[in-house]
Parts: sequence; C-alpha cells; structure tokens
Amino acid sequence: MFPTLPDLIGWGPPIDTHSAFVALAMVAAGLVFVVESRRRGQTDARVAALVLGALAGAALFSRLGTWAQHLDPSQNLDLVTQLTRGNASVLSALVGAWLGVHIAKRIVRYPLRTGDLFAPAVALAMAIGRIGCLFTELPGTPTGGDWGIVLDEAAAARVGAPAGVPLHPSFVYEIVFQAAAFLVLWFWLRHRPIPAGETLTIYIAAYAIFRFFVEFVRGNEVAWVGLTRPQLFLLVTIPLVLGRIAWKASRGGLTSNRERMAAHGDRT
Repeated sequence: MFPTLPDLIGWGPPIDTHSAFVALAMVAAGLVFVVESRRRGQTDARVAALVLGALAGAALFSRLGTWAQHLDPSQNLDLVTQLTRGNASVLSALVGAWLGVHIAKRIVRYPLRTGDLFAPAVALAMAIGRIGCLFTELPGTPTGGDWGIVLDEAAAARVGAPAGVPLHPSFVYEIVFQAAAFLVLWFWLRHRPIPAGETLTIYIAAYAIFRFFVEFVRGNEVAWVGLTRPQLFLLVTIPLVLGRIAWKASRGGLTSNRERMAAHGDRT
C-alpha cells in the first residue's frame, strides 16, 4: 500500500497517491476529449462549459452520494465536512457529471449531443484513476485460495482488512475492464455509424453490469439482503439504462439513418 508516492525528487511535501492518479487521469481524459471533439468537428467554445459542468457535477455528487447513508442522522457527517473530507463514490460522480453536462447545455444553449466525446475519455480516466485506488484502498474480499493481494499488518490495519490473507484484487479487475472498454470505444465503436451520444449509453450500461458483479468481491459494507449500497443503486439504474437501450433499438435509434434506409431497401 502506498498512501503517498515514493519521494523521487528529494524535496517538497508528500504527494497523495490517489490524488496524483486522479490528476493524471484528468489530464489523459482531457487529451482524449480534445482529440475526439476535433475529429467530430465539435470545437464550439461552448464545449468547454460542458466540461466544466461535468467536472463540477462529478466533484459535488461524488461526495453527496455517500452522505446521509445511515438512518440515524448522528452517524452521518455534517454537510460541510462531507463535501470537504467525506468518502467519494465513482457511481455518484458519473451521475453528477451527467447532470452537470445537461445543466451546462441549458445555460449555454448547446444543442448537440456530446456523449461520444465523453465516453472514451471517461473509460480511460477510470482505468488510470483506479490505479490510485489499487495502491491505497481495501483490495477486496478473501479469495479463498492462495492467490491475490496479501497485506502486511500495517497496511491491513490502515484499510481494515485481515493481514496475511490473499484478497481479491478487485481494482485490477476494474482497471482491466476500463482499459478494454477504452480500446473498444476508441478503436471500434467511435468509428461505427452509431447515432450521436449512444456510445456513452452503451459504455455506462456495460460498466454498471460489471460493477454490480465485481461488488461481490470488493469488500464494501453490506447494506441490505446481502447487497452493498452500490449494488442497491445499480439494481434501480441498470434496468433503466437497459430499458432505454431496448426502447431506442426498437425504434431504430441505435442504427444510423444510412443503415435504416439500406434495411428498408431505400435508394433515394
């Protein structure tokens, strides 16, 4: 476990490992976003406002998503403390980013869909950011075998895990998933004739399903009927996302106009 990065320079304050990887993830995501926005011709100056909306929404909701989680209010942090030092949730951050973009669109009156710009950027950011989680957080539940991540006593005490017991490398699973998602989005889906914005929907659906199942080995607190809070949230959101995809597909909304015309033999 590396709560701070090794001092390779020899001066300056310790650098928080998780924050460093989050910063690196944002830089990488920004580069991908710029490349894709230029490729698609969406270089309107208002796009910058959408990015700011996404970042603001993600920052706010990532903290709010883990607030007021106890029925006894005295067990929850006060709002200011939660927003400054409380636990953050990736799922809540994604919801916040989505809302932030839509609010920003309303404010600056930007009419085009932008999900295709965000999808590969988010996948790459998640892959890099989860490296920071791997170095600093509870790896997962015991594997039941002789493989996995084994923590020494100091690291185990810091994250609340048993020492000397192989644990599921749940963040490795997610890094692999997100890296694979980025490759699929970047080298295949973004070149397919998919209607504007739908690659983000496809990515979110895939990640939601993956996250639901990886939660069984994440080691998060069980909240109800053997499920964690993220799983309870996903039980509601996964049907909504899949239902939207099914509805769009039934109306031909997941194929381009050219493909629909070809399917009906239209040559006009």
